[in-house]
Order: sequence, then structure tokens, then C-alpha cells
Amino acid sequence: MFCTIFWENRSWHNLYTCQNEHPSMATDNIFHFKQFSVDQSGCAMKVNTDGVLLAALVEAENLKQILDVGTGTGIIALMLAQRYPKVRIDAIEIDGKAAQTAQENFNNSPFVDRVTLYSQSFEEYFDQYPQTKFDLIISNPPFFINSFKSNTATKGLARHTDKQFFHRLVSQSATYLNESGLLTLILPIDTAELVCKIAYEHHLHLQNEVIISSFSNSTPHRTIISFGLHPQTKTIKPFVIYDEPKVYSKEYSTLLKDFLTIF
Repeated sequence: MFCTIFWENRSWHNLYTCQNEHPSMATDNIFHFKQFSVDQSGCAMKVNTDGVLLAALVEAENLKQILDVGTGTGIIALMLAQRYPKVRIDAIEIDGKAAQTAQENFNNSPFVDRVTLYSQSFEEYFDQYPQTKFDLIISNPPFFINSFKSNTATKGLARHTDKQFFHRLVSQSATYLNESGLLTLILPIDTAELVCKIAYEHHLHLQNEVIISSFSNSTPHRTIISFGLHPQTKTIKPFVIYDEPKVYSKEYSTLLKDFLTIF
């Protein structure tokens, strides 16, 4: 087994927790953070717990260059720009409307000089910049595989994919990582098992994993997995969002106190 796997009968609550925004921080299509705001207009996937947790929980050292694949609203790129004041971030978005919105969010943020938007696929980006290497390649990717498609084409693009997408993403990421670089993804548990196997095929090694649950006694529903070019001792950490319904855990509030206006 290449990574820690937890199986789950997904509940509506778990899906709601991971895919819906904090309504107290949203005004119409604008989602307000402490240092920036995110317009969600034209984006199939709105600001959600998956993206926020990924940007807040990823740990990497000596970061100088980051690639955000499928930036959507730009939330992950903006949070990383806040966390790492000296880093430069390239953000890729294949959907034209979402790319336009992300660019406006970057322009309106304090980090506009360090975040660059590319409206293209990651394959096109890598072809255009073949010499670029990254300390971190990060993505909250489409993750529903061989499942019913969403009602709209744009949401289908944002949430659904196939196995070949992950083969392409993992294989090309392995080529464009620095020696100590990481590929970090947030995924449902069952999709993570598939991606771990794909990573192994492309000589990437699972280095750390954050296993996310809604409550301390609930089945995990997401995992953040990080792969590197060299084997090392794997670290596994649990993360719990709620102490009880509608009451965030201390670790959640501590993690996000520099970002979310509710803390």
C-alpha cells in the first residue's frame, strides 16, 4: 500500500463541509479575508474548505517558486502569497471566465507583484516554459472519477476528471520539481489511493499526509498528500474541523486566524 487509506460512506454533512463557503464572510459574490477579498463571479467552484485548508496546511521549506494548477478564484495562490512574503507564484487556470476573475482578484490584492496568471492548461504551460523548476506544485484538482457529471459544463470541468488527468499531472510535475520540491494535492480518500499508485509509477515518493475529518469520531473524507523526488520517512497527521456541529475546533481556528474574519 503506497499511502494511508480510509474508506468512507460519504454523508451529506461531509460533502457540505468541504464544498461550501463560510456564509458569514461572503457578500454576494465577494468572499472577504483579512488581507484580501475574492470575487467568485464566473467561477464554477466557489471558495471552499478544501482550497482554504490546502493553502493553510501545506508545509514546505525554502520556497521561492510555486505553481498553482487550476487556480479557480485564485484563493490558494493568494493565501500562499500571504503566508510566504518572498515567494513568486504562477497560477494556471484553463477556464477563461475563471481566469479573468482570478486575474482581477490578484490585481486587487496586496500581492499582485508576486502572482502571475496564465490562462491555459498545465500541459501548455509546461511546453511554454520547459526550463522552469518549482519548489512546490500545488492543486485542488477535479476529483470525481467515473461518476455522474455536473449539471453545467463549467462545473463539470472544475469537479470531474478521469485517470489520465492525474497521470499527466503527476508525470509532468515530477519533471518540473526542484530536487527538494513537493507536489501537494487535496483529494477524497479513494481518489488519493489512485494518485499514490500513479505517483509511485512516476518515481515520486509520498512524504507527508494530512488526514481531514469533520469531527474527531467521524470517518476522514479528505487527505492532503505531498510527494517528492526522494524517499524519506513519511509523516501522517490528523486534522479535525469541528468540535461539534457549527463549532470549529481549536486547531481549525488557530490555523486560519490570520485569514478568516470570523476568528
